[in-house]
Order: sequence, then structure tokens, then C-alpha cells
Amino acid sequence: MGEIPEAVLDTLRADGVVAYPTSTLPGLATLPNATALDALYALKQRSANQPVSLGVASLQQAKALVDVPDFAQRLLDGFERGALTLILDAHIPLDPRLGGARVAVRVFAHPSAIALAEAIGPVTATSANIAGEPPLQEAEAAGAHLGLMSSAIVPGMCPGGMGSTFVSIEKAHDSPSGFSVSIMREGVIPTNDVETWMLKNH
Repeated sequence: MGEIPEAVLDTLRADGVVAYPTSTLPGLATLPNATALDALYALKQRSANQPVSLGVASLQQAKALVDVPDFAQRLLDGFERGALTLILDAHIPLDPRLGGARVAVRVFAHPSAIALAEAIGPVTATSANIAGEPPLQEAEAAGAHLGLMSSAIVPGMCPGGMGSTFVSIEKAHDSPSGFSVSIMREGVIPTNDVETWMLKNH
């Protein structure tokens, strides 16, 4: 899995932006605070009304920020790691750019992304490109294109492909488990596959 360079971690601790590889396309990491998000959104030229996801090393790590139902880990385990992003209730509403009361959480699959989150905690998981531009597949090239210094880049090639499927989990008193599940954006996992899993396991 490898160590994350201390310079990269220092950049994040200073509320900077870091490019890193994921199991699909290069991502941009910042800590989930207002100052760091200001830097991220300025770099991406992204509209503030378009929230970004949070990436974590494990669903356990996400429990500090969001409510995680008991079945959520079994749902993730039913599919390839990183293939689902879960939209969950925040304990306390976060910055609106992270979704506010409802936060999209993706458990990383790429070893470098996992190592990054293990080293510093949850980070943003949004593509390493200016809004509207096609993303590159190599983290170093993507970071350089955005003007990031080498000390703010975790190098690595990304395989590309479809993004994760976004699954919303909400409290529902009429459900046996107390939760309802709906697909917000179909990605690498078809909607029918998630619905079939829920019928069999939920």
C-alpha cells in the first residue's frame, strides 16, 4: 500500500488541495473544513451548490461524521469495493458543499487512496479537473494540469471507467429495518442489481 509522503499530509493539514489516484479517475483531496473547501472549489471552478463526496478508508471511519445503519457494510460487501457511494445522514449538518445534512460517502478501493484516508482521515473525493473539462487518467498529470506542486500530488495511474453508483439510505418507519434505499445516480453497478440485493438481504 505504501506510505503517503509527509509533504502531502502537510499540504492537507495546511488546508491545501492534493491530487491522488482512485479506482476510477484521479481525485482531489482536502480536509472537510470550510477553508480547505474554499481552496478546492476555487481550484476546480466548481459551483458551490454542487456538493462533493467524502472518501474514507473504511465505513467505520465514516461513523464519526454520519449515521451508518447496520446493513450498510453488508451492502457494500455485496459489490466490488468502491463501486457504491452511500448517501447518509450527518450527525450534525456539515458544510453545504459536503451535502449539509446528507453526505455522500465512498469507501476507497485504490491502495493509495486508502492509505491517504488512513493517514489523515476522511477527505474529499471529487475528480481532479476543472469543472466541465475532461479528466485525465494519471494523477500526476492531472495535478500538474491544475497547477499543483509535486508535494501536493500522490502519483498513480487510474483505470478509468464508470463512476460509482450513488445509493441513498434514509430512515423510513414503514420499513422492517427502519430504512429505505433508493438509487440517486446509476454508475458501475446497475440499479437492478442493488434492488435485487436489497430484496434478498434487507
